[in-house]
Amino acid sequence: MALAAAGPRWEIEYLYDEDKSSLVLVDLKFPSAQRGVAAGYIQQGNHQDPISLVTTDGGQHWQRVSLKQLPVSLFFLNEGLGWMVTAKGHLWKTTEAGKNWTEMPKPPGDILRVCFTDEQNGWAAGTKKLILATHDGGQHWAPVPEAAEPPGAAQYSAYTLIAFATPQYGFISGLNLPPQKWGPELPAWVDPESAIDQHRLPHLIYTVTTKDGGKTWKATSASVFGETSQVRFLANGQGLGLMMYAQDFRYPSEVYKIDWHTGRSSTIYKDPKFAVTDIWLDTDGTAYLAGTLAQAKLRDIVPGKVQVLSSRDYLNWTELPVDYRASAHRVVLAGAAGEVWMATDAGMILKLAK
Repeated sequence: MALAAAGPRWEIEYLYDEDKSSLVLVDLKFPSAQRGVAAGYIQQGNHQDPISLVTTDGGQHWQRVSLKQLPVSLFFLNEGLGWMVTAKGHLWKTTEAGKNWTEMPKPPGDILRVCFTDEQNGWAAGTKKLILATHDGGQHWAPVPEAAEPPGAAQYSAYTLIAFATPQYGFISGLNLPPQKWGPELPAWVDPESAIDQHRLPHLIYTVTTKDGGKTWKATSASVFGETSQVRFLANGQGLGLMMYAQDFRYPSEVYKIDWHTGRSSTIYKDPKFAVTDIWLDTDGTAYLAGTLAQAKLRDIVPGKVQVLSSRDYLNWTELPVDYRASAHRVVLAGAAGEVWMATDAGMILKLAK
């Protein structure tokens, strides 16, 4: 692995630095190269104040927008239209790139993520083996019956991830954790600190896919040690996946390449000292792995130095310099038009300066 002496480097665009409080960013989206939204909350003692940060100039300036509920995840269909899932499965919509939000009718269940292929057709993933479909922009939702097919008790199961490579090919993943291993109220990607000190045995992961735009779905399950925390797809069939493991596992994470046409996958990166928490796949095929240097068994307790690797061939990885002040438990990547940004759960947003 080579360290780039000159060239691309991660530079700070936003840094929260206020006394007696901290900013936790849980998601970041850039629907275009100019417009971006980061969502999270300000922690002051036991009080959490939900907010978002909005930019209209590619991250040079950020406007703070107050939110009424704690954000869980974001999804944007285009530069202006987006949805936000908040605590307890509520859903909000924006038509002005996050400058304001309107609450939608609450979906029937506790959802964690949404994904839309156009303004009317979308899907939601949530707890208790819940996958929902909407065909009127989120006004009404109906269950996807195939979601209930995999084995495992529903009360210990959740679908946590949705990705569509094209309007026709969609991928939804989830997991089942028995009572003695469930522990946190939400999956680790939502609340990583609550998963501390849990010894995890093999458990079921779920994969539900469609090749006809959601008309039909196929559900499968497998017994593994980790959980699929992210996938990124390109329309040409190329994809990346990220598996994250409990902190007592030998590797904190594993990245694999996917051919969604064939369903084949193979590992391309794992390192016991580098906990990858997000991946990004640029349109030219460049892969970015972002995370923190693992602090042995304490990686979920002690913030680690942020590290980012990139590769075009998935064999040789280059470390991209990151501002020395960047440390976190978890980082999130987002990109548009060849530009890439990164948000940390320690209140920092950085951009890859090329």
